[in-house]
Amino acid sequence: MLVGITFLLIFQLFGEVIAYYLHGLVPGPVIGMALIFGALTASKRTPIGKLMQPTVSTSHALLANFGALFVPAGVGIIQHLDLLAERGLTLFVTISVSTVATLIVTVWCYLAIKRLIGGTSHG
Repeated sequence: MLVGITFLLIFQLFGEVIAYYLHGLVPGPVIGMALIFGALTASKRTPIGKLMQPTVSTSHALLANFGALFVPAGVGIIQHLDLLAERGLTLFVTISVSTVATLIVTVWCYLAIKRLIGGTSHG
């Protein structure tokens, strides 16, 4: 697990460095995640792929305990209930609009990619 966490942190560091030079255009963790995805995909059958295999099991363990990462957010909400009561409607509208916008953009991207690859369906 230590090797897996080390790889995850190294790739996040690379992502942060790239994000720094891109002036924050894309967040570092997103870049790091794309880099590690590319490395794992490209190196399935190489010695590097075997070296990076602990990253997969570490990722599964982290995702299995993902709920614990929301505890600090829940505590923050409870600590700021007065702010939530004061600006709750604004937050609700903002979150609702951004969620709908995200869904629309996601569907649009899906349809655009589906058209680019020929519209074949595997399912």
